[in-house]
Amino acid sequence: MKKYEIDMTTGPLFGKIVRFSLPLMATGILQLLFNAIDTVVVGRFVGDAALAAVGTTASLINLIIGLFIGVSVGSNVLVAQYFGAKRKKDVEEVVHTSILVGIISGVALAALGFFLARTFLTWMNVPEEDDVLNLATRYLRIYFLGCPLMMVYNFCSAILRAVGDTKRPLLFLLIGGVLNLGLNLLLVVVFHMSVEGVAIPTVATQGVSMILAMIVMIKDKGYLHFSFRKLRIVKDKLLKLLKIGIPSGIQGCVFSLSNVTIVSSVNYFGKFAMAGNTAATNIEGFVYQAMHSFHHTALCFTAQNHGAGERKRILRSGLICCGSVAVVGIVLAGIVYLSGPYLVSIYTSTPQAIDAAMTKLLFVCVPYFTCGLMDVLCGMVKGLGASFTPMITSLLGCCALRIAWVYTVFQANRSLETLYTVYPISWTITAVVHLICFIILFRRLGKRQAQFKEAQAATKKTREAVDTENH
Repeated sequence: MKKYEIDMTTGPLFGKIVRFSLPLMATGILQLLFNAIDTVVVGRFVGDAALAAVGTTASLINLIIGLFIGVSVGSNVLVAQYFGAKRKKDVEEVVHTSILVGIISGVALAALGFFLARTFLTWMNVPEEDDVLNLATRYLRIYFLGCPLMMVYNFCSAILRAVGDTKRPLLFLLIGGVLNLGLNLLLVVVFHMSVEGVAIPTVATQGVSMILAMIVMIKDKGYLHFSFRKLRIVKDKLLKLLKIGIPSGIQGCVFSLSNVTIVSSVNYFGKFAMAGNTAATNIEGFVYQAMHSFHHTALCFTAQNHGAGERKRILRSGLICCGSVAVVGIVLAGIVYLSGPYLVSIYTSTPQAIDAAMTKLLFVCVPYFTCGLMDVLCGMVKGLGASFTPMITSLLGCCALRIAWVYTVFQANRSLETLYTVYPISWTITAVVHLICFIILFRRLGKRQAQFKEAQAATKKTREAVDTENH
């Protein structure tokens, strides 16, 4: 094994899970830290209107690009399964098919987002007051122009994760993040640019990360070697990617759609509630990213061991991930909430915005560990190759429930407290259903393995009988 790869199918599990998840955790936290710097720079040097404009685009961005990023989950699962089964040719075909899909989808997203940005924001009830709508439109258009770079990097990162390489994506992000910070300060503080001053560095960061990831894969001499001459769509691999990826993407869109609905409801409370929601979302995001690393860990360990036929290791790695995500979620959420007023004041000094942010931290961040458990269980189900089931579960448990809540319970009692309460309720219900689905799939896997072993034994017996007769 090369030093950046992890064989998840043999040896002690806990140490390998730590080696895999810690760089991934650091990557997510650093990504949010650099994003937080964007919002801090905007909030401090441009104003609350620009802060609200940048913040209100986040859920919309996730909604629109979520479907395509979901296909990269298909790449992650397939590469991990083939890597666990030591099928090098299949890994190579998935790699080249995935990157070409990333290029095509990125160009399509760039065109869609650029021309329809204002229309989407209008549907979200983004107010024209204080030029918030115009600022959000300008930010969104620049962001979507960088989608080809972002999509290719997402596929490369998913492929590297599949073989246990989480260290180099962390290094790529660190390099790009330093560039992002420098450009933010230069364009906003020195050249006095508005939202463009944080949108342009975001695109530049994605470009740098993509180039570094591509260089690594081009130089790789093992399973992940990439060559532009081999760049093509392999039909059966594409179909498998889409079979796993599209439901995963729809699942991401489902979460984003429900969040768009909630953010649209927050918009009714005005710019201070919007600014507070933006600040709280950025702060709680650090807790989420720390927990979400275990989602990817559970997915990759499940997929590799599924490919290798190591059923017991699937269960053991899942239990370790569930315990780890609960501890991390509870500890970090407690720290964040207790220091909330100080953290929020970094983003905005407006008392009304700080109060709104603390409300969200109480109702969303404190019970965040339930979201972590939901994500880990979802990753285990996907690692077994089933993505349609978690899509339906999320559609009902998160999207449908949250939208129904907004149009019933929230309408009866219009307050931020009522609005945010739906988050922990939906996470808990969805986590329980994911657990039930995993148990069913895990038992089916055991039956298939038993049948396969019986068939192997019968074939061996038949051959021995034939050999004896011939002898």
